[in-house]
Parts: sequence; C-alpha cells; structure tokens
Amino acid sequence: MEVPLFLRGIVVITGKNMRLYYTKPPVLMFGLLFPLFMFFAFFVGRHLDLTTFFPAFLAMMLFFTASSVGPLITPWEKREKTYERLLSYPVTQDSIILGDVVAGAVFGIGISILVWIASTLFISVGITNWGLFVLAFILGTLSCAALGALLASPASDSPPNIMILSNLIRFPLIFISGIFIPLGQMEGWGLALAYCSPLTYLVDLFNAAMSGTSVFTPLTDCGVLFGVSVVFIIAARVIQKRNMMKGM
Repeated sequence: MEVPLFLRGIVVITGKNMRLYYTKPPVLMFGLLFPLFMFFAFFVGRHLDLTTFFPAFLAMMLFFTASSVGPLITPWEKREKTYERLLSYPVTQDSIILGDVVAGAVFGIGISILVWIASTLFISVGITNWGLFVLAFILGTLSCAALGALLASPASDSPPNIMILSNLIRFPLIFISGIFIPLGQMEGWGLALAYCSPLTYLVDLFNAAMSGTSVFTPLTDCGVLFGVSVVFIIAARVIQKRNMMKGM
C-alpha cells in the first residue's frame, strides 16, 4: 500500500504545483523571458549560423524553464504557512521533493518543445538521432528540475532571497557550458570549468542528437546527467530534512 500512496502523493504535489506556480511572475520572467532575451542579445544581428547554435539555445531554454519552478515553491509555501500543513498530510518528504522536481520537469519540457516546434518554422533544425533527442529532453529536464529543488532547500521563507541565490548559480553556468563559446574553442581554465557544469553535457547531448557531432560520447552525457540528477535530489532531501523546522 505504501508504494501507491507514495506515487499518489507525487502526483498530487505535482498537480498542486502546476496550478499554483506556473503563472507566477518569477517563473515566467526567469524561466521564459530571460532565455529569450539572452538569445536575442547574443544572436540577432551578428550573422551567426543559428542552425549550429540552436542545440545550445534549446539546452539553455530547457535549463532555465525546468529550474525556475523549484526555487519558488518551498520558500513561497513557508512564507504562506502552507508548508507545515502539507507536512501534516499523509505524504512523505520524498514525495514532496519529487513532486517539485516533476512539476519543474513538466514545465521545462513543455515550454522547450513549444520553442523547438516554433523554431522549425523559421530555421532548418534537423534531427539525426530521435532517440538521443528524446533522451536529452528527459534527462535534461530531470537534472535541471532537480537542481531547482536543491536551490530551494535552504531554510528561508523569502522567495526573492532564494531566487537571487538560484540566479547567482544559474547565470554563471550558461557562460561556461559551451552555449556561447563551443567546447572545441575552449581551453585552459574555461574548458576545466565547462567539464564541471552539468549543462555542458546537456548541450553536448543535444548536439549529438541534432547535428551528429559531440565532444563526449552520448553514453557519457547521459551518465553524467542522470548521476547529477540523483545527487541533486539526495542533497535536497538531506538539506530539507535538516532544515525542516526552519523558515516556517
């Protein structure tokens, strides 16, 4: 009986998060508008090959959308005093965290697919390996949403503070992950930092799926994305359990 109850808890938490937080201004601003503005700022008017850079742009869009929901949920509910009520329901802390992750993943994959479909109307976006393309979406949204849940873990009831913290971490990642500078053109410390960013492997996996070229093997990209997803979820669980009564 515990497994169905656990899964039902994830579904209920996910549905609640989708209804309440998808239309919040911080989610729309940092999850949808910001990556679009970044795209226009760097690519419009520079006569760059959009087909070549599109996999990186798609990875950036997925990264921001999937990781924007999680940092808002927990501090918002602590501020509104609904988090402690949620803990009194027959749901576990694990189902709450996974519900937050799934909500972020659904938002990220939904918006990113819409952006991809709309982009095919204007530029030539080919797919050389549909299996890798679907896998990139699944593992990418999972890892980015898990990062969002981890960023929401500090004991705080102030959504602006958590959003600022999340942006201090997310913004540098987009500049070291092969989005604006391809990995093949990086060297030294820049390349070393790129290897430490999970977003790098998402960009590389999209490149492998859409253009057939990649720096790492698809197996390496998938392994890293899945591994960091597990690490982020476990870390979020440990931190939230430690700070369960803080920030309420």
